[in-house]
Amino acid sequence: MEAWLSHLLHWLSLPEFGLSTLFVVAFVSATLLPLGSEPALLGLVTLNPDLLWPSIAVATAGNTLGGMVTWWMGWGAHRFKDQWGHSASHLRALEWLEKLGPKACLLAWLPLVGDPLCAVAGWLHLPLWPCTVYMAIGKFLRYVTMTALVLWVFPEGLMT
Repeated sequence: MEAWLSHLLHWLSLPEFGLSTLFVVAFVSATLLPLGSEPALLGLVTLNPDLLWPSIAVATAGNTLGGMVTWWMGWGAHRFKDQWGHSASHLRALEWLEKLGPKACLLAWLPLVGDPLCAVAGWLHLPLWPCTVYMAIGKFLRYVTMTALVLWVFPEGLMT
């Protein structure tokens, strides 16, 4: 079993498969499905250090496109009745998002709240392309920061 897993990881780390696998994982992780793209990015970069910037670019593109799909899901859901009611905290959150506008999508990289934030941006019919630009900026900065921390600031964390 260990040899099979090692072979699979080696195959997925090959540049011709690794980047496409990273794209799919980053895309799916930006939807409302619970999946993280960081381990895939770090694994690929650890096995192929020369793919650092292409990997960050592919992860950013996949994660941003996944955020756009989530935005569209929110936009489409707007046609249905609001199931949450109108609690004070719900109304405050909507007011905050409407006030910030597309800039709120800079926070799309945050765990737990980032993906629903994209859906709510679509729900509120915030403009797609400005939201997409802010999503991409936030996600790119997250991947650069996280990769730099793990590879250069805390590299011993990978070896344990």
